Amino acid sequence: MAPRLIRSKPLLALSLLAAALFSQGVLADNEGLAVTPTEVTVGQLHSATGTMAISETGSIQAERLAIEQINASGGILGRQIKVIQEDGASDWPTFAEKAKKLLVNDKVAAVFGCWTSASRKAVLPIFEKENGLLYYPTFYEGLEQSKNVIYTGQEATQQILASLDWIAKTKGAKTFYLVGSDYIWPRTSMKIARKHIENVLHGTVVGEDYYPLGNTQFGSLINKVKLKKPDVVFAAVVGGSNVAFYKQLNAAGVNSAKQTLLTLSVTEDELLGIGGENMAGFYASMKYFQSLDNPNNKAFVEAFKAKYGKDAVIGDVTQAAYLGPWLWKAAVEKAGSFDVDKVVAASPGIELKTAPEGYVKIHENHHLWSKSRIGEVQPNGQFKVIYESDLIEPNPFPKGYQ
Repeated sequence: MAPRLIRSKPLLALSLLAAALFSQGVLADNEGLAVTPTEVTVGQLHSATGTMAISETGSIQAERLAIEQINASGGILGRQIKVIQEDGASDWPTFAEKAKKLLVNDKVAAVFGCWTSASRKAVLPIFEKENGLLYYPTFYEGLEQSKNVIYTGQEATQQILASLDWIAKTKGAKTFYLVGSDYIWPRTSMKIARKHIENVLHGTVVGEDYYPLGNTQFGSLINKVKLKKPDVVFAAVVGGSNVAFYKQLNAAGVNSAKQTLLTLSVTEDELLGIGGENMAGFYASMKYFQSLDNPNNKAFVEAFKAKYGKDAVIGDVTQAAYLGPWLWKAAVEKAGSFDVDKVVAASPGIELKTAPEGYVKIHENHHLWSKSRIGEVQPNGQFKVIYESDLIEPNPFPKGYQ
């Protein structure tokens, strides 16, 4: 006779509970994450205060809109999304501290966050150590690829190189003045730009200057630009400094009638503070503009304004931030799990045909296929799209630019 299996009532109860939880995916793949049978918790980590708030507020709003829409449609794997929001406060050590809190204490399943490369670099070691998952929405310098990051903005070949090629071809530009804020993204971007200008376009960089984040005094720079008379001012000034920079340029008579300027960092969000009249006729290189004429974007703009007011504007990074929760949802559902390793494995090849920019697809290198676009600033604070490329395959490590 086979021995009888004797199980105490407490052990039997625990066993039945474990089986029930396993069947609902709580213990199977999500152990260690803030996932219950009805709820999954994610983090938001942007600058709600400080000099970068002018740029990052739109990202916060767009991610919330996406999450609200996902929840209204039934959530993800039967769970509603709960958000824990943290403020990086435009301070890189604070970003690192808050990232650790979200991953270690709150055990969030994913984080939607950061804007500057400095903030991303500050949190990256934490995401890799704790095996967290970050959806990063900003156009950036490239030269990075991490298992733990999905980059929903453009990298250098899709923005910097594409825009320099466009300005050289359409304007016959040969001389360039490079200017940016003083941290990793502008400096690395301009290093890449200089190599392209000198080695590929056979042009000349006649000046290069950087200013601290939050700087509001650009008089000496404007005088140097007037003296050098470059064919193009190539700008990567970020955050609140943009308001002072472009207002002072306009006040000094440096406008589009006298000077061609191409920015990598001014979107509709910054224009709201700058005023379109202070930048009219200048150009921006982005993959998205609010004025894009397609059904996806019309629905997005309508929903955004319905939630945040008729005067709300939507910039490139705001749209890229909106993609994050949707791409995560698609990857989670493909994986059938919230487990980070499984979600990461499921991500390459994910397509989003409902993206406001038109269409995106996650590459194996965790960046997105996207288009390069050039917008001309209009006095009303919007952009007129005057150039659009085909889809560009992301290449975060272009040969000869590292």
